[in-house]
Amino acid sequence: MFHKLDGAKLPLGLRLICSAAIAALTAVLIAIVILSGPAAPGLQAEVAAQLARSGVDNPVTAVLLNFRSYDTLLEVAVLLVVAVATMPAPGRRLRPALAPTGDMVLIGLIDLVVPVVVVVGAYLLWVGAYAPGGAFQAGALLAGAGVLVSITGRFQFSFGALPARAILALGLLTFTVTAAAVALQTGVFFQYPTAAAGVLILFIEAAATISIAATLVLLYGSLVPPAREQESGP
Repeated sequence: MFHKLDGAKLPLGLRLICSAAIAALTAVLIAIVILSGPAAPGLQAEVAAQLARSGVDNPVTAVLLNFRSYDTLLEVAVLLVVAVATMPAPGRRLRPALAPTGDMVLIGLIDLVVPVVVVVGAYLLWVGAYAPGGAFQAGALLAGAGVLVSITGRFQFSFGALPARAILALGLLTFTVTAAAVALQTGVFFQYPTAAAGVLILFIEAAATISIAATLVLLYGSLVPPAREQESGP
């Protein structure tokens, strides 16, 4: 399924040093966790006290999309940077890591599974306001559906096209525009009006879900080494 990338191996001495450093760091982290004692209460009480103003009932979503929106904005920006770095050069396309299948049984199974995966992804996006879920989980599921579709060979994702690139940037663009629009009204970035906070968070998460799914599908296609890329047709 995966192809081994060709390249020079690191010297044995350097590999041993890296392995020893990783093992030592792991041991230190385990010791810190064991010896650090009970965890501090942190900001749980403050989050619970402000939860009613966040627009959602899930404290994790409230923190990620309201109280600490800048962190999530940077995460979405990092995903876009990864997508740009992974994107194939103009005039080239990435071969899928799995060759298209002609197995009608598998194709029929994929036709049944993909709609279910899409519905579950939409449910996770919606339920993120009340329970565990949200854009990253929903995006991962939609990306899985995209990978399944690509296996059938009937559809091919071309990330060199302008609409595809717009989809990759949709999450960050929506996040930024929403923050600017809120600042015009409240004077502070990401200080959502209480009455509209829930709708704005769902709007941002929906856009982020699409971009996350597209980025993961792009990363899936990049598993094939550059040497196996094929020239795209006109």
